Amino acid sequence: MVVASILMPNPRPSVSPRRFLLARRNLMILAAAVLVLVAGYLTLQAGHPSAAAVILVLGYCVLFPLGIAL
Repeated sequence: MVVASILMPNPRPSVSPRRFLLARRNLMILAAAVLVLVAGYLTLQAGHPSAAAVILVLGYCVLFPLGIAL
């Protein structure tokens, strides 16, 4: 078994170094989503539940999917 693995060539081609899956644009949108979520929770803590709901929906339902999809 060991001899066969030594004598046989490597079946896998050379693998290039792995690059990060998300581009800079994706990371910027995801960072904006995190900032919007923090602002939403701070708005909720300040006692403005309607405004906080709009801000949180923007963060969770618009910016996060956009940051992943683009």
